[in-house]
Amino acid sequence: MRILVVEDHRELAETLAAGLRREGMAVDVALDGTAALERTSVNRYEVVVLDRDLPGVHGDEVCQTLVTEGYPARVLMLTAASTIEDRVEGLAGGADDYLPKPFAFAELVARIRALGRRSQPALPPVLCHADLKLDPGKRTALRAGKRLDLSPKEFAVLELLLSAGGRVVSAEELLERAWDEAADPFTNTVKVTVSRLRRKLGDPPLIETVAQAGYRI
Repeated sequence: MRILVVEDHRELAETLAAGLRREGMAVDVALDGTAALERTSVNRYEVVVLDRDLPGVHGDEVCQTLVTEGYPARVLMLTAASTIEDRVEGLAGGADDYLPKPFAFAELVARIRALGRRSQPALPPVLCHADLKLDPGKRTALRAGKRLDLSPKEFAVLELLLSAGGRVVSAEELLERAWDEAADPFTNTVKVTVSRLRRKLGDPPLIETVAQAGYRI
């Protein structure tokens, strides 16, 4: 899942991004509303975590712009104001969920995952293929009952391939959805990650390389 965190407090934004990356998410950061709209114009995000009280372009305006333009991401709005009126106003502006500050990080993660599931066709809580089982919520992967020790990127790639339901997923799509904007698009990072993932999955092989197209399970 690729996330955009929009928060004008730099330290908080970087702390949230670091924590979400540890949860296996690809995270970009914008420190104001203008930067947020610039990033959404060129990148595809599943969820936008949006501080309401932004300088310049207000969070409400960012949210309304995304809704008006039909941007597919779900919006989780954050704000220090916690009255019922504030929540109603934020949701009425197009936000999909609302979380008042201060909040527990575990709750933020749970809400992001819930919104991420709503941003795409419904998937089962546990993804299965042959003797492989992957539980995105618990962050566990098992093959033949044995737990796999996967890095966050390996887990993300495996989740994307299983979610595709047999569709070929290009290296470009994997890079876009499993890595953030810090990734170098001209490296072979996807190929290397898939190679490591194959070794950890073991035999018989599950990941097929489709020439000039990408990968599929």
